[in-house]
Amino acid sequence: MNSPLLKPGETCWRVARADRAAFLVDTEAYFTAAFDALQKARRSVLLLGWGFDPRTRLFPDGYDGPDDPDEVGRILVELARARPELDVRLLIWRSAFAIAAQQEFFPHRARAFFRNTPVKFRLDDSVPFGACHHQKVLVIDDRVAFCGGGDISVDRWDTPGHRDDDPRRIMPDQECHAPRHEVVMAVDGPAAKALGDLVRARWANATGEVLPEPEDAGGDPWPEHVPPAMTGVEVAIARTVPKWKRQAEVDEIRRLSLASIAQAREIIYLENQYFTSPLITEALAARLAEPEGPEVVLISTGHAPSWFDHLTMDRARGAMIWRLRAADVFGRFRAFWPATTNGETIIVHSKTSVFDDTLVRVGSANLNNRSGGFDTESELAVQSHEPETRAAIGAFRDRLVGHFMGVTGDAVAKARADYGGLGPAIDALNRDGRLRPIEPPKVSAFGEFVAKYHLGDPQDPKDSWNPGRRRDRLYEAVRQMQVLGGPAAIESLDD
Repeated sequence: MNSPLLKPGETCWRVARADRAAFLVDTEAYFTAAFDALQKARRSVLLLGWGFDPRTRLFPDGYDGPDDPDEVGRILVELARARPELDVRLLIWRSAFAIAAQQEFFPHRARAFFRNTPVKFRLDDSVPFGACHHQKVLVIDDRVAFCGGGDISVDRWDTPGHRDDDPRRIMPDQECHAPRHEVVMAVDGPAAKALGDLVRARWANATGEVLPEPEDAGGDPWPEHVPPAMTGVEVAIARTVPKWKRQAEVDEIRRLSLASIAQAREIIYLENQYFTSPLITEALAARLAEPEGPEVVLISTGHAPSWFDHLTMDRARGAMIWRLRAADVFGRFRAFWPATTNGETIIVHSKTSVFDDTLVRVGSANLNNRSGGFDTESELAVQSHEPETRAAIGAFRDRLVGHFMGVTGDAVAKARADYGGLGPAIDALNRDGRLRPIEPPKVSAFGEFVAKYHLGDPQDPKDSWNPGRRRDRLYEAVRQMQVLGGPAAIESLDD
């Protein structure tokens, strides 16, 4: 039996019980669940975000007007005004100018939206220059919490069908955004309170104001329409926090990633927006080189939607894909990007991983260098060997894989049994070609330079201005990992 991976102080921050836990696949599910829970809030609403736009519609219908009642900003203000005892606080990253410009200067303009209202809105820039706050957490009354990869913004809503030309993906400028895949996890009980503690710690660090825990007002804000996928489970909270000023580095997510890869026996399933970390790549390559090692399935976006990310992340990802293909002597590696029925790219923004059917992780961290030690991140993880929980974890993975191909999770499970693995199951079910192989892009001399030195993707504040040092330290950690194995390689990054 595998040993416990979720170790407070090493691979996670805390472990706390959740009476109920659920996986919300795509933002229609998240927005609907969040709205339901918000209606039941009695004492506290706390939100952390990378981005936030008060104009975001929770129930878009294909028509966007100036006073839509389902805009999240209006909902929060109305709740705060109707319930004076309800404390509503939003802490959002103060984004850099270039990123803010792409978002019509939201969330910066959200300050004006909430001015003279009971909603307390703050922008947080307490990170090193060039880093970002990337945690996405919503906590209600310390009784229910959501954590994942999706922000509450105007270009996030979609359904698991990822329909072509879905008019409900409308934005305030009357344009429709691209299909998008997100995953969020909902928990209740002590796990939700622990996430409340995380948000309050961020608020104190950003504003100097220490918030008390909300008074227990009873009630159950769990969304009534959301059935729990797991009950009575221990949930770990893992973080990334950069070393900056008096703040110590926290690299729990990076350590958990390496430990998870090292312990997997059969299937490593990774959904992620980015894949550029040499440490993660070499850990996977070592497992692919084992005759009896696990298969590895990666699903990411065909190409980054922004020019900067296309230049930096896509080229570095190409080098990582080539490395894994070279290591895949037993044919157990697959890397795909999903498309709609008509071939439009589905933006994979989720940050989700499943190892065998015993460990599931959902959060905000990408599989790049930044998420390991430069940006702030948070994620939830459940490891269990109980049959019911293992069945729920496996069903969640199969559902994710199947929805990209337009088939059910049960069909994926049957194909896995029939064809002997997740990769062969995808090969058999992917008749319409909606999961397409990721092909590394053609790289110019400049692109090769970008990928070689991981420009735009620092691993921590030490090398943010020195890409040469970044490369040396990254590959020294890789060499240490090859000698020592697993998380011990992290220690070389401290040099």
